[in-house]
Amino acid sequence: MTARASDGDGPPYARIVGAIRARIESGELRPGDRVPSTRQIIREWGVAMATATKALAALRHEGLVQAVPGAGTVVLGRPPRTPAADSAPRDPDAVLSRETIIATAMGVADAEGLTALSMRRVATELGVSTMALYRHVEGKDDLIRLITDRAFTEVPLPEPPSDWRRGLEISARRDWRMYQRHPWAAGSVSVPRPLLTPGGLAHTEWLMQVLDAGRPDRRRVAMQAIVVLTAFVVGMANWLGSELDEEQETGVSNCQWWDDRDSELSELEATGRFPLLFGTVEPPDLEAAFEFGLARLLDGLASTLDP
Repeated sequence: MTARASDGDGPPYARIVGAIRARIESGELRPGDRVPSTRQIIREWGVAMATATKALAALRHEGLVQAVPGAGTVVLGRPPRTPAADSAPRDPDAVLSRETIIATAMGVADAEGLTALSMRRVATELGVSTMALYRHVEGKDDLIRLITDRAFTEVPLPEPPSDWRRGLEISARRDWRMYQRHPWAAGSVSVPRPLLTPGGLAHTEWLMQVLDAGRPDRRRVAMQAIVVLTAFVVGMANWLGSELDEEQETGVSNCQWWDDRDSELSELEATGRFPLLFGTVEPPDLEAAFEFGLARLLDGLASTLDP
């Protein structure tokens, strides 16, 4: 039966906080356990996204839970902060800066994806008004541009190597690792309408140098190679973002999902209709598939890029 946040006294978000707090205090939810996501709260209590977001932020403010990248919001294993510590007045101008906003926004996106990111959500995380953020960022689109640029510049690029293949390997693996840290970032990348960020432009310029695009006859081929490489890495990385969204939506990890389908897979295998598929030694590994695809892509480019 679906609970209703309108049942009982107090504002809806406070009743949700009380219910989840009770689960934590009773031991039903233990340290490290996931608490309901915003979407699960919406379904269970019949509230709006803003109310669900406010409830989770209040639990974080109490020190009961924390957002963990790739895992969602989980119960903390330490005592909550005292009301006296939380009641200290906060000066928005003292705690707010563009750097603080970017770091907070990235934390939300890492843990829950871009769908959970909003100016209101970041303001709630920081304990300030939404309007206070607009002194530092223009809005959500600007916020996404800033955190995307930050993601792409976390790991500096080395000097461009003289070997084009080595350079493309460095770039592809660097981006792949970045998308593993920030699965949401793949969803913000577009070739037809790219985000014009300093970090993104610097990365493309580096790739042009690697591909010796200083030669006028090489520039068109170099740009086509960059587009193809980008499409491959982003395409693979989109699976990471999709998995994060699915886990946030359902509360079920990828391993749990496959475990839940063990009997179904056994039944399909028993039909004998898929001997090659079920005769595979092990399930596909995304990391191995990335390396296989990257090598084959570079092999194909060699016929055009090698002298």
